[in-house]
Amino acid sequence: MEYQQKQEQLYEQAEKFALPVLGKYYPEHTRIHDILFEHSTQVAGKLLRIAKARPDLNADWRFVYEAAFLHDIGIFMCNAPSIECFGTHLYIEHGYLGADLLRSMNLSRHALVAERHTGTGITKEQIEREHLPLPDNRIYEPQTIEEQLVAYADKFYSKTRVGQETPMETVRKKMEKFGENSVAKFDKWAQLFSE
Repeated sequence: MEYQQKQEQLYEQAEKFALPVLGKYYPEHTRIHDILFEHSTQVAGKLLRIAKARPDLNADWRFVYEAAFLHDIGIFMCNAPSIECFGTHLYIEHGYLGADLLRSMNLSRHALVAERHTGTGITKEQIEREHLPLPDNRIYEPQTIEEQLVAYADKFYSKTRVGQETPMETVRKKMEKFGENSVAKFDKWAQLFSE
C-alpha cells in the first residue's frame, strides 16, 4: 500500500510540474487544451497502473509521469484540424518540434521522450525509405525504459477519440502496418509492462 501511495504522490507532483509548461502553449478553456490534457492524463494514468502492478520495474516514475504529460507538447505546430491544430508542419514532425520546445526550457530528458515516442520508434531506414521530414541527426527510437514506457502507454489513446482506451489487439494490428519489427517491439513491451 505504501508503494501505491508513493506512486500517486509522484503522479500528482508530475501533473503540477507539467501543467504550467503546457499552459505556455495551450491556454485553458480551449478545445486543443482539453484534447491534449485528456490524452496526456490517460497516458499518465495507464503508466500509474503499470507502476502499481509492476513495482519490480526500475524506472524513474516521477519523470515518467512528467514526460507522459509533456510528450505531445509539439502538436500545436502541426496541421491536424481534427484535433484543433492549425500549424504548418506535418503531424509526423510533432515529436521533434516538441523536443525542441522542451530543450529551450532546459528539459532535455523530457525532450528525448517527445522525440522518440511515435509508434514504437522511427528508424533511420524508415526516414530514408518514406522520405519523412525529420532531422536526420537524431535518434527517434526509445532508448531508456522511461522512453519505452511512455511510447507504449501512448499507443492506447487517440487524440481523436479522447476518453476511450484502444484495446490491445487493435493497437497490435495498427503496429502491423509499420512492419514486423514494430509488432515484435510492441509485443515485448506488452509483456514487460503488463498491468
